[in-house]
Amino acid sequence: MSRAVRRIWALTLALVLGVPVVVGLPPLEPEPAAAIPPGFTQQVVFTGLTRPTKLVFATDGRVFVAEKSGIVKVFDSLADNTATVFADLRPKVYDYEDLGLIGLALPPNFPTDPYVYVSYTYDGVVGGGAPTYNDTCPVIGNCKASARVSRLRASGDVMSGSEQVLLHDWCHQIESHSIGDLAFGPDGALYVTGGDGASATFTDYGQAGNPSNPCADPPVPAGGSMTPPSAEGGGLRSQDIRTPADPTGLSGTLIRISPTTGAALPDNPLAASSDPNNRRILAYGLRNPYRWTFRPGSSEVWIGDVGWRTWEEIDRIVDPAVGPVRNYGWPCYEGNAPQGGYNAANLSLCETLYPQPAGTVTPPYYTYQHSQQVATGDGCPTGGSSPAGVAFYPGGGGSYPATYAGALFFADYSRGCIWAMRTGTNGLPDPARIVPFAVAPGVVDLRIGPENDLYYVDLLGGTVRRFHYSSGNQYPRAVIDATPTSGRAPLTVSFDAVNSSDPDPGDILEYRWDFTNDGTIDATGLTASYRYPAVGTYTARLQVVDFGGLTHNATVQIRVGTAAPVPVIDTPTAALRWSTGQTVTFSGRATDPQQGDLPASALSWNLVNMHCSTPDNCHSHPVRELVGAASGTFVAPDHEYPSYLELTLTATDSGGLTGSTTLRLDPKTMQLNLATKPAGLRVNLNGRTLTTPNVVQVIVGSTNTVSAPGPQRLGPGTYTFQNWSDGGAATHVITAPATNRTYTASYDGAPGSCADGFGYACTTHTGRAYLTAGPTVLPLTGDNDHASVTLPFPFPYYGQNHSRAWVDVNGVLSFVDPRGSWPANRALPYPAAPNAALYPFWDDLVMQPESRIRTAVLGTAPDRQFVVEWKDVGLSGAPTARISFQVVLSEWGQIVFNYTALNAGRELGNSATIGIENPTGTDAVQYAVNQLVLANGRAIVFTPPAAIGGAVPVAGTTFR
Repeated sequence: MSRAVRRIWALTLALVLGVPVVVGLPPLEPEPAAAIPPGFTQQVVFTGLTRPTKLVFATDGRVFVAEKSGIVKVFDSLADNTATVFADLRPKVYDYEDLGLIGLALPPNFPTDPYVYVSYTYDGVVGGGAPTYNDTCPVIGNCKASARVSRLRASGDVMSGSEQVLLHDWCHQIESHSIGDLAFGPDGALYVTGGDGASATFTDYGQAGNPSNPCADPPVPAGGSMTPPSAEGGGLRSQDIRTPADPTGLSGTLIRISPTTGAALPDNPLAASSDPNNRRILAYGLRNPYRWTFRPGSSEVWIGDVGWRTWEEIDRIVDPAVGPVRNYGWPCYEGNAPQGGYNAANLSLCETLYPQPAGTVTPPYYTYQHSQQVATGDGCPTGGSSPAGVAFYPGGGGSYPATYAGALFFADYSRGCIWAMRTGTNGLPDPARIVPFAVAPGVVDLRIGPENDLYYVDLLGGTVRRFHYSSGNQYPRAVIDATPTSGRAPLTVSFDAVNSSDPDPGDILEYRWDFTNDGTIDATGLTASYRYPAVGTYTARLQVVDFGGLTHNATVQIRVGTAAPVPVIDTPTAALRWSTGQTVTFSGRATDPQQGDLPASALSWNLVNMHCSTPDNCHSHPVRELVGAASGTFVAPDHEYPSYLELTLTATDSGGLTGSTTLRLDPKTMQLNLATKPAGLRVNLNGRTLTTPNVVQVIVGSTNTVSAPGPQRLGPGTYTFQNWSDGGAATHVITAPATNRTYTASYDGAPGSCADGFGYACTTHTGRAYLTAGPTVLPLTGDNDHASVTLPFPFPYYGQNHSRAWVDVNGVLSFVDPRGSWPANRALPYPAAPNAALYPFWDDLVMQPESRIRTAVLGTAPDRQFVVEWKDVGLSGAPTARISFQVVLSEWGQIVFNYTALNAGRELGNSATIGIENPTGTDAVQYAVNQLVLANGRAIVFTPPAAIGGAVPVAGTTFR
């Protein structure tokens, strides 16, 4: 086959939507990579693909690539950049939003065993025909679909015969989290994962759809009303194996099946079950196990499970075929903690799981939080996150440095980055040894190639790339600039290569120019000029050669007397503000300077949903494509805010020149004002726990699940839910109205007990003086610092007298050495350090330049008071916030927390622990944890039992 051209993207929009522009570069050219370690080069292997999702290598040298739409392509080798279409499953594949052809696998002895295995979302229901929806969804959230695992017989480079369906299951009606990946294990069995098929926007227990519950999840039939606590749909499908009264589905599971029949293998852990799907299942409680892999030399499965609101997971299944069958907790757990939305909804499948002993739910091997960097200084955006590839580097035989031997490479699509989790002393990947590896926009799959290089599939750019290492001479980087790049004939163009570079210090570079890409060197030097006399489209090539003979090429198109077509989107306009479920009509046209008005067959449309963690930090979800049409319609998606749509019209003239225009379409939004009576209690909206009052901006028409959990504490009081102002149940759906609206949850309260088993009791008082501290200033600076102080009198605390205390920047005073600073607060009591402590405001605090922590001794014996004040201390992550509070220790054992200069949000305690705790962490008075309970001038007083008083109050003395 001839050497194919390399493709790059003309515009950022084209990057998002996969519209290539041909510019001629040979395959396997080193691609300059941002943020890769020294010695590595990123090389473009295959180009011109349309939303590729998966890559597999055959032992005979061929390479298979799956495209999201349902096409499987095959390349003769890594040096071949002209693909053959092996199979076209597009009529059956449901290519819509996150759905499509996801998995691709080859048996270990392929092509002797001549089958190619695929996993994909089916455009129809189990047992029904396809296509049903033609890659659209006319009623958002109500398009009942399914997923398949099939094998395709190979005859040379093409599929022969018909598709053999091995398994058809995974019912869902939401456009995400359908089927996952598939691969052959070291035992020759076929392993497959599937997602929960639930909404990524709201707490989904099966209540969506019109009619509701289209998949007939228990306990009601299709069309029945799904309500807590008995609902088992949506995300709860991942726990289906725990409900033996009904047939088990495969959502949220890892299964092991026969590669010839799709049946469970007879040595599976649950092979004796009467339920055929139970027999297949090796693990469950997964949300979206999109990509996973086997650890070389073992049967271990390592899964990148896409999280929801807070945490992303990498799960390790040590010996899945042996068992026991493990529960990874979703949707009841996310990361290592209960998932707020499903916990608040009071669902029986979760409520019965929470009290189970340790080990009932298998914790993830590694988690990373959406708001945190994976590796310090990795430069990757935080916020949105989604694991999108895992691959183990071999323990020996590769060219990579020894530090990568046995390492787990993992990627995140939303962040567009790859990291390496290097091995620890036990030979396993060590979460404490994660290092950044590469910036990889659009990454959706990682694979180790036949030469032991790491490859990744770029969904957005339509490429397959690899990272190659050489300890010697490194490739130079060619960068070509041309001015102008188009104009009337004759056209004189100035070229320069001043931005070209070489990673090897001091390397001397040579610059070779080929202005017409005919293989002739027309000029040399850092700059050059050329006069194009005739009309035409030309490719100018720059080749940069280093001292060791390594080369890199860059090209640019020069258009003389020709120009690209100009597309115009007539409708809608940017003024449109769409609502969820709204049908939007679009239309457009294009003219070409040489050919005039172009026909509809020259037009193509792409719709992309931009999902944002903040207004300026977004990642893309391709929604649909429409080719050869001047107009069409789409239904606006049900999605959380911030998000928006991008509609791109591309026109292609008869010469292959393309032009694109993009229209940003923002949604119509409204504010959900969430309140409680009394204020300060918590509600949960779409999986996020919020302290009231709170305002959330959502898209008009969007589906929102709101929960009022109870009972819950506010300060010393206990409150029980009574009703919502809209008449809904404690957990119910709010379809966002067109205008702002307030929803109030009313609670009945009881004073409750603010006391512990030892005898401490707490009360609140207003009007107490905020005492003056100083002049002593403790030597505390920066973040996570602590210092010890000598107490002016023996202080009685939980039956012991203490002469020293340790003051932590993070709002903690301990009477035993805490051995460090503790920024992460938690509920009380808790056995781990810190203990024997006072927590006036335990949060992640930081000393700013104006911050001070001061002490003072007031009064005379036996009525002395020792004051420790945190003055103008900052809150980590809130640059402008400042708080002041103090602890007052009375000589007879009373403890007072005073507050001043508090404002809103975190300053009022909604991410802090307030209370006192005994020396063993087994008893405590917890006044509040993560609640808006603090107020200026309102003191919290902890009074000891009479038995502790080392001294008693003197008659007539007033204690502050």
